[in-house]
Amino acid sequence: MPEKLIGFIEADVLDYAYSERPDLRKRVDEANDGEWFHPKAHALIKDLTSYISELKRRNAPREASPPSKKRKLANGDGYVSQGGGPAAAILGNWRTAGCYYSAQEISFQIPQRKKLTLELVPASPDDESAGGLRGANTEKQIEFGIAWRDIDQVFCLPVPEKAVRQHNFVVFPKHSNGVTSTPLTIPLPVSEQMLWTMPEQPPKTVMFGAHHEAQEGETYVTATVACLNEGLKQFGKRVVSPDEREFASAIVQSHRKGEKAFHVANHRGNKDGFLFFLSCGIVWGFKKPLAYFAFDTISSISYTSVLQRTFNLNIATISTSSRFSDTDASQEFEFGMLDQADFAGIDAYIKRHNLNDASMAAQRRAKKLNINPSEEKSGAVEGGGEDGEDGEGETELQKAEREMQDREDEEEEDYDPGSEGESEGEGGSSEEEADGGGDGGTDGEEMDADEADTLEDEA
Repeated sequence: MPEKLIGFIEADVLDYAYSERPDLRKRVDEANDGEWFHPKAHALIKDLTSYISELKRRNAPREASPPSKKRKLANGDGYVSQGGGPAAAILGNWRTAGCYYSAQEISFQIPQRKKLTLELVPASPDDESAGGLRGANTEKQIEFGIAWRDIDQVFCLPVPEKAVRQHNFVVFPKHSNGVTSTPLTIPLPVSEQMLWTMPEQPPKTVMFGAHHEAQEGETYVTATVACLNEGLKQFGKRVVSPDEREFASAIVQSHRKGEKAFHVANHRGNKDGFLFFLSCGIVWGFKKPLAYFAFDTISSISYTSVLQRTFNLNIATISTSSRFSDTDASQEFEFGMLDQADFAGIDAYIKRHNLNDASMAAQRRAKKLNINPSEEKSGAVEGGGEDGEDGEGETELQKAEREMQDREDEEEEDYDPGSEGESEGEGGSSEEEADGGGDGGTDGEEMDADEADTLEDEA
């Protein structure tokens, strides 16, 4: 096997990918050692090899995967897990590379809930796809992982409401923030979110590479943050942690009264969770799916259901091009039952980062039907009609009030006072008859007697 290709794609990976096509494997070797060898051609071969391995992994039973074994590197920087484990294609060409950091018995919650070994693989200045982090099982098979270049953000967040200090490490891959859809231009599958927990205790189960310098008072958390930063620095990123200058909860922690809390308890639908207001955006956790609202994805933030003790926070996202439609309508995420004690701090955070407060947006205002308008407004409308009947410069509300007033004026013009007078006159006659009812009755009796006499004479 030519040395030129071994440095990028391990021989066992090629064997696994092209086990049923030795002719293609031979052509790959010839291309690697041929005169037309080019970095772009090599990158294409590498991607095709990973893609084929992924297809074989999906369609073949687990036992059909190549065997796995562990060996120590000659340079002593870490360990190599050989074989085409379950995540061969996801991890690409660095799945078998040596790691400069390894922590055993780490509790993962996402994407799998189990204890695994966390391994960090060094990045390469010559190959951006090299290096990343991965989770390995007890058999040294790689369960999942992600390349450094595919990471959007890594957060180190204190676990709320725990007597023993712990931190959750949250990894958001690019195009997998739990908020916006994956663009059409991004090929599937997209890497999964990752979440694991570490205690603030001495790192007894951690193995470091030769270049790591132990620090006094080092813990699992501080050591892992330092090693993650080492892998992320090539891409201009660092692990993000809460900062009191950005936001700190006003609620005192009952179990640690002398420490600031950085979370805000809330409910998202039927799930309870915590919001963290950080320097680059807002994170919600720790139940799947996690959500990361980067500042450039937020359209507006608003408050609803503001009560004496609680309020709701609504975050609207900017519409993006998705995999399912050309224009993905913006979404709104509602987080309920936030404590009023944190309202001032959250409001200051929103204003500091110039996030649009849409609490009084048009779609949130109660509809005004203009029933029984006040006399002042009616007078203003009438005056406006006299000054200019064309309605130029009117708002929609003023226009509606003017039209209603016009209809009332038309009804007054159609009104006939004569008919009302006749009705009143008729009413008066009736009243007179009613007042002289007794006399009218007597006259009627006398008329009846005269008529009777006349009839007798005629007879």
